[in-house]
Formats: sequence, structure tokens, C-alpha cells
Amino acid sequence: MSSIITDAFTHDHHACDHRLAAAEKSLTSGDWAVIGRASEALISAVNHHFDVEEQTLFPRLASIYRVAANPIEVMCSEHAQMRALLGDLGEAVAQRDRDTCQGVLETFHFLTQQHNSKEEIVLYPMADGALRDQATEIAGLVARES
Repeated sequence: MSSIITDAFTHDHHACDHRLAAAEKSLTSGDWAVIGRASEALISAVNHHFDVEEQTLFPRLASIYRVAANPIEVMCSEHAQMRALLGDLGEAVAQRDRDTCQGVLETFHFLTQQHNSKEEIVLYPMADGALRDQATEIAGLVARES
């Protein structure tokens, strides 16, 4: 079976993980311009990833494979929780609150690990099977320079 979607979206998870690590590392610099850029890069990357899933991948998968509706609902709920954390991160950076930034990033890291594993083990393989004819197009939407 093809794994075009699994490979592309997992690769993007890794790219987002690298941005998360950079945001965490930036806190040690004490330079709020560096922290701000690293945090914004993380927020932008994660929002792009979620947008492609929510606007394209998930609706197409749910329309073909109805059993995916419940896991998709769970993933979208987790996206909302993680987006709220990223909002908290943006506010903490604006207030130059290093401790809050660190706490938010640690919580985000934990949630992301759990979330990504569910997508990579359950949803992406489902999508590869159900969306074979659309896989290259959908994979291209999540691709961007890392």
C-alpha cells in the first residue's frame, strides 16, 4: 500500500518538532527577538499543518471513509487545545514571561507527541488507503521548506 500521505504528514510533524525544539532552545538565549522569531515560526508551522488537515485531508477522508469521523473529531478537538496553547505562547512572548513560555512549550511538547502518534498510526494510513487517487495532491499541500 502507498504511504504518500503518511510520509508527507509525518515529515511535516518532524519539521514542526524541529521548530518546537528551536523555540525551547531560544529561551536560553534571553534575547526576546530570537525567542519571538522562534515562537512565531513554530506557531506558523503548526497552524499550516492543522489547516491542511482540517480543510483538506480530514474532510476528504470523512467523505469517503465514514468510520474516520470519530477519530477526526478527536484530532480536531486536540488541535483546538494546542492552538489555545500557541495563543498562550504568543501572549507570554509579548509579555516577555520566560517561565510561562517554558511551561507552555513543555505542555505543547507533551500533547504533540501523543497527538502525532495517533495521526501517524491511525488516520494517515486510513487516508493513504481511502485517498490513493488524491494522495500526491494532498501531500503537496502540507509540503513546505523546512
